[in-house]
Amino acid sequence: MKANCIREVDVAVIKDAVAKLCVSTNIHLPHGMRDIISRRAENEESKLGKDILIELCDNMDAAESYGIPVCQDTGMTVIFMEIGQDVHFIGGSLEKAANEGVAQGYVNGGLRLSVVKDPLDRVNTNNNTPCILHTKLVQGDKVKIIVAPKGFGSENMSALKMFTPAASEEDIINFVVETVSNAGSNPCPPITLGVGIGGDFELCAILAKKALCRDMAVRNSNPFYARMEEKLLDRINSLGIGPQGFGGRTTALYVNIETYATHIAGLPVAVNMGCHVNRHGEVVV
Repeated sequence: MKANCIREVDVAVIKDAVAKLCVSTNIHLPHGMRDIISRRAENEESKLGKDILIELCDNMDAAESYGIPVCQDTGMTVIFMEIGQDVHFIGGSLEKAANEGVAQGYVNGGLRLSVVKDPLDRVNTNNNTPCILHTKLVQGDKVKIIVAPKGFGSENMSALKMFTPAASEEDIINFVVETVSNAGSNPCPPITLGVGIGGDFELCAILAKKALCRDMAVRNSNPFYARMEEKLLDRINSLGIGPQGFGGRTTALYVNIETYATHIAGLPVAVNMGCHVNRHGEVVV
């Protein structure tokens, strides 16, 4: 390959992009989130549920107006990075730059620092690092960065199950609905739901996480799974958990499914819970 086909990207650019996204995603929710909650409020049968949904919209407006986080749990930073194979990084370590960007964004942005260095010692790192970084090589000379701060009220309610290949669509739907039912009010409904089907033990969980970063208005490109998303949404909203667990028909705002090939002997399924503060943002450099 000729040298002029390679595009050099200084990791400082990555650091700055991550820092800005850490702040902006904690203040500005994805486009359309307020609209979908507002529409649900109009159709919510429960008076208390309707009032809660309206207050959630007011909270989003306040965050936008005052430039403050929409939720006190500003999350653990998950980054999905799609790297063009014609990109050559210069100026240092890509992973270090990503973490420096997180630290800069959270410390300078006045965001809550929620990460502990060791899961048992529980000593805070005081800059919200390390982040969780997923990288994927793609064609081209661009770098797509998705930053998704993940709060743990909803994360703690997530689940994974290794089904046998004999499991049916209904078995999977029942597992997802049961996971939501068991979670109750803990993930601060109305929830958003990412479901990963296929791959192996760890990939199906990553698929579920990535599903939460998909545009809420975009259904799965496979008509079968698009219908499954709608079936799940209907079943979940029939549970009656409602906004913040006080009853009603708005338990979930949407369900996104992502799939991958799997082994002939397995059928992994992961459910990643997100609350209505399902934060994610992206930039291409």
